[in-house]
Amino acid sequence: MKKLISIPLSFIVYVLVLFILCIFHIIQFVSLHLFGYEAHKRSVDWMGFFLIKALLVNLTTAKVEFKADLPEGKPIIFVANHQGVYDIIGIGWFLRKYHPKYVSKIELGKGIPSISYNLNHGGSVLIDRNDPKQALPALKKMAEYIQANNRSTVIYPEGTRSRDGKPGHFASNGVKILCKYAPDALVVPITINNSWKIFQYGVFPLGLGTRLRFTVHSAIAVKEFDFNTLFEMTEKAIIGDIEN
Repeated sequence: MKKLISIPLSFIVYVLVLFILCIFHIIQFVSLHLFGYEAHKRSVDWMGFFLIKALLVNLTTAKVEFKADLPEGKPIIFVANHQGVYDIIGIGWFLRKYHPKYVSKIELGKGIPSISYNLNHGGSVLIDRNDPKQALPALKKMAEYIQANNRSTVIYPEGTRSRDGKPGHFASNGVKILCKYAPDALVVPITINNSWKIFQYGVFPLGLGTRLRFTVHSAIAVKEFDFNTLFEMTEKAIIGDIEN
C-alpha cells in the first residue's frame, strides 16, 4: 500500500527536484562569476535546503544530531557511511558552516544540473575509482586545500552505497592520505541512518515516510593518534550508531 501511495507523490518530488536543480544551476553560475566563492557557496547551501524540503511531499524528513560541539576555523575530515545520494545533500545543508567539499566519483562530474557544476567549481575533487594513480594526487590536493583554508571535506570509505543500510567494508587509504596531508585536521565520524530507504524500491517510486537521520560524533584530532588507532575509532563510532 505504501508503495502505491508513493507513486503520485514521488512524481511530484521528482518534478520539484528537477526544477530546483535547473534553477540553481543558473543561480550558481551567476553567483560564482559575478560575486565569487561566498555567494556561490550560499547558493549551494540553499539548494540543499530546498532539495531536502522537497522530500516532505513524500512525507520524508531529515534531522541532524550533534554529540559534541565542533570547533570552527579548523580543517575537518568528515567520514561517513554511505547509503544514498541524500547523504551528500544532507551533509551539505546541515554542516554548511564548515564549507564541506566532496571526494566524489568522476561520473558525477558531468551531466547533472547543479550537482556537476558544484563538484567542478566548488572545491571538490573527482576521482576515478578504477585508476588509483589518478585518485591519490586528487586526494592529496583536497587535503592540502582544507589544511590551507580551514575548510572540510567529506569522504565515504565504503566507496559505494549500501542498498540495505548494512555497512560495507571501510577502506582506509583515502582517509589516510587526507590525514597525512592535513595534519592539523580533525576527523569527525558521521552515522547516516535510513537514507537507503528513500530508494528502497529503486529509482521510482521513492520510499514513503522515511526518517533520515545524521549523527555527528565527537571530533578526533589527527595529531593525537596513530592512523590505525584513529581509523578504528572512526569506524567504530560510525557503525556503532547504525540502526538495524
